[in-house]
Amino acid sequence: MFLQMMKKGILLLFVVLLTVSCGEYQKMLKSEDTGEKYAYAENLYNEGKEENSNRTLRKALRLFEQITPQLRGKPQGQRISYLVADTYYQVGDHLLASFEFERFLQTYPESEKAEEAMFKMAASNYYESPRYDLDQTETDKAIILLQTYLDTYPDGEYAEQANDMATELRIKLEKKAYEIAKQYHKTMDYKAAVVSFDNFIATYPGSPFREAAFYYKFDAAYELAINSYLQLMEERLIEAKEHYSLYRKYYPEGEYSEAIEASLNDIDARLQNF
Repeated sequence: MFLQMMKKGILLLFVVLLTVSCGEYQKMLKSEDTGEKYAYAENLYNEGKEENSNRTLRKALRLFEQITPQLRGKPQGQRISYLVADTYYQVGDHLLASFEFERFLQTYPESEKAEEAMFKMAASNYYESPRYDLDQTETDKAIILLQTYLDTYPDGEYAEQANDMATELRIKLEKKAYEIAKQYHKTMDYKAAVVSFDNFIATYPGSPFREAAFYYKFDAAYELAINSYLQLMEERLIEAKEHYSLYRKYYPEGEYSEAIEASLNDIDARLQNF
């Protein structure tokens, strides 16, 4: 009985506190005291970050947006410009965060928050990067912004994180290019596959997909050769052997060794008939 009454008491206290809190916030929204509103909003921002509460951060943001016009050009202007941008960043509104951080950097390029703002602007675009098979405009933009941060702050606080993000995005672009080439192979457009894999290897020399690209370039050349008219077959078989040699040059004990050797044996057997 006592325990049940205690639970009811705690619940009632919570409801009262919540009601008071909401009433205070509504009062602050209607207040014309910019200083008081600014202090209240910053407290909500700090509380929201500490508790990872989007609800509280959005309440802070609403107040910040109300008083930003009055504080432009004033001592608090720089601080509130940063807080607006960072609040958007914290709640995951990355497009708006990127826009606000860019505006902050244009207005306050010498700010002590400039490095953080530059990184978070780039990171906002990183978070907007779609999966590899979609349009990669945002990915390209994010890579440029991350590289700009790294060029500006090579030993910066966020340099390692920015490097990791940029690497991840570059691999995403490589995967898209690789999958496009592989699609030519899958649809048996072997001539286009050879050209596409050739371009991929030249464009992305350090790619984790490089070995696979060399193998599928050879395999496309091999399939093109064995499915050619007789008058074209010998020349194309010889070209396929050249692609084999390139694969072996870079990957003497590569992942595709067994498959590539079987194809080579077939090429040699066919060439003996010419």
